[in-house]
Amino acid sequence: MNIDLETLKLLMRIGAFVELIAVIIGTFYFYKYKNTALKYILLLFWYTVINDLLGVFYLRGGIITDYNAIIYNIYNVISFTYLLLLFRHYIQNKIHKKAILVFSIIYLISFIINGFFENYLIEHQRFPYIIAAIFLVISISLYFIEILNSEKVLNAKRNLLFWISVGFLIFFVGNLPFRILTNYYLHLADATISFLVKLTLTIIMNICFIIGFIWSDKKQQY
Repeated sequence: MNIDLETLKLLMRIGAFVELIAVIIGTFYFYKYKNTALKYILLLFWYTVINDLLGVFYLRGGIITDYNAIIYNIYNVISFTYLLLLFRHYIQNKIHKKAILVFSIIYLISFIINGFFENYLIEHQRFPYIIAAIFLVISISLYFIEILNSEKVLNAKRNLLFWISVGFLIFFVGNLPFRILTNYYLHLADATISFLVKLTLTIIMNICFIIGFIWSDKKQQY
């Protein structure tokens, strides 16, 4: 199953468009979370949209001649580090906070070490992405466990971080198996199916973000 370049660019634009709608809505409802640690996630979402649009542009050749790996490698290290520290901020359990800090350090070390084995200018990072995604899934799970064991669970669905967490959890749990197959079992993996799954998960994730922005309380308390 193959997708021609023009169709690929069209599908990437659709994904970027959904991300753009989510970030515009997030900007409109910024007043809800502007006084919380979540205020910086709006910058990450805008960065994501711009980064994905650049990814579409570089598919045409552009400055890097078909190589768009560098912009995604830089994006991954920034986004994963931020998200891990974000959940560390909101989690109250001291042991879990220390664990997430260790996760962040391990990820950054793996990212640096991996530079000796892969050229980040032309190759998408492999192992660092997988380890960071696993760490993020664990961190989100720790957040949910803490919510379920507290009074916050009563108002969880009206909390923006809850919906952001649901979105990221769905995306990474769904995308990780395909990412691992694509990286280490190329003869078994269909890159087209992997791309379509990622696109679908991206749309679902951003729908979760949109629900959170719209449905969350007018003023986030934590």
